[in-house]
Amino acid sequence: MRKWIKNEMEKITQPVSSDSAPVPVSRSLEKNIVYFKEKLGSSFDIMYKQTQIGGNKAMFIMDDGMCDNLLVTGQVVNPILTARDLPENAEEQMAYIRDCVSSGIDQKEEYSLDEAVKQVVSGLVVLFIDGVPFCECFGVQGFPKRSIENAQTEVQERGAQEAFVESFKDNVALIRRRIRSPVARFEVQEVGTTSQTRVCVCYFADRADKQTVESVKSRLSKAKLDVVLGAGYLRPFLETKVVSLFSGVGTTERPDTACAEMAEGRVVILVDGTPFALIVPYLFAENFQSLDDYNHKPFYAVFIRVLKFFSFILSVFLPGIYVAVCTFHQEILPTAMLYDTAVQESVTPFPVMVEAIFIHFIYEIVREAGLRMPKSVGHAVSIVGALVIGDTAVSAGLIAAPMLIVVAMTAISSFVVPKIYYPVSLLRFAFMIIGGLAGFYGIVIGFGMMLVNLCAMRSMQTPFTAPFSPANPGALVRDSFLRLSWKRLGKRELKIKSLEK
Repeated sequence: MRKWIKNEMEKITQPVSSDSAPVPVSRSLEKNIVYFKEKLGSSFDIMYKQTQIGGNKAMFIMDDGMCDNLLVTGQVVNPILTARDLPENAEEQMAYIRDCVSSGIDQKEEYSLDEAVKQVVSGLVVLFIDGVPFCECFGVQGFPKRSIENAQTEVQERGAQEAFVESFKDNVALIRRRIRSPVARFEVQEVGTTSQTRVCVCYFADRADKQTVESVKSRLSKAKLDVVLGAGYLRPFLETKVVSLFSGVGTTERPDTACAEMAEGRVVILVDGTPFALIVPYLFAENFQSLDDYNHKPFYAVFIRVLKFFSFILSVFLPGIYVAVCTFHQEILPTAMLYDTAVQESVTPFPVMVEAIFIHFIYEIVREAGLRMPKSVGHAVSIVGALVIGDTAVSAGLIAAPMLIVVAMTAISSFVVPKIYYPVSLLRFAFMIIGGLAGFYGIVIGFGMMLVNLCAMRSMQTPFTAPFSPANPGALVRDSFLRLSWKRLGKRELKIKSLEK
């Protein structure tokens, strides 16, 4: 069966390949122009300006939508065309323009036409001069971009409100503004045969493990992808080999969170065009932490973390436990509650397990509809879900009132820890089925299997469940389940490498 599916997939796909010999820049200007027009076709945004520089034919090539026209005129075209005392030799002219004429800092030489084409579509102006076996590229990028806005998914009460945006350089600047130290490293790679998306590997040179940094770079360079349009495209290449619903790669949209992770020796990956950063290695306990924990007093931070752990347990196991109690273990309920629950469930047409799965499935439909619908009608979806599906379904006898309470508590609890909402939603259905078929015994076995799966995961050689398993008392007391005050946290820095065992 697997072989048949693989063959069917191969019929409709082709392998991603970028193996092609580089084409050098020709001394003939006409040949270079012909190559550009063959590669870029008749795209209306590619502009060619043919002129003469010191008696030699020359050509400016740029992508109109990716360049700032004022910079093009003020830093490149006008200074070059009005320059005096240019050498007669073409190569000497290009060197003179590079060193003495252009006022821009961002400029480079390219000897490959393929690289020259890449620079044009990246927002640089390329200058060719007849008789010169290379071209000069001037950085005048000015593509449209979204301004820096408030964080949408990681809302903080007292922390900074800035969030990453789609602009690659802006995201690096947001980190650099907070970490004004030469130890911060930002190394760029390109991923994607067609998209050639820039990916920035960010880390602290004095804290990040060199093996981890090299592993991240190696995995990114080996990612065989045609187009990379988001950080999620690269996430599977950084994951652990253990199959799990949980992920060993974290995400954040906050620059301050990214800086805090780098300060602990982690590697942050920024993908051009994506307002989210990837974090490796990432621990399970970090899903229950937020930057506000460090802006409050330690006792309140501990309380919030306990609350988040309790909400996680509630959102995963409450529906399954309710189904197990109603199906197999009615004796654990008080008599009055047992009688009320039995009366409510007796008028519903479905078994408890089917009822639980059905109403949670309806809830997921309403949530997805409210998420994807335009904001102007999103409130209407919520009202329909609460009134029509909730109150009317109970009045009609399709579901029991206790089941509706369980669904509401589960839904609210699941949003307390939004980073792991997706695995929690699937685990919730799994434990409902297990509870309906095997009762508490099945839930306990399922919980044990989940723990084994979590303990088997490793994020870049670091145990995913550290510092709980393997147990590290120092890390547990310092900043995991508990949190010390900044008078003690600030004296000694934590390196993620120290949690490896």
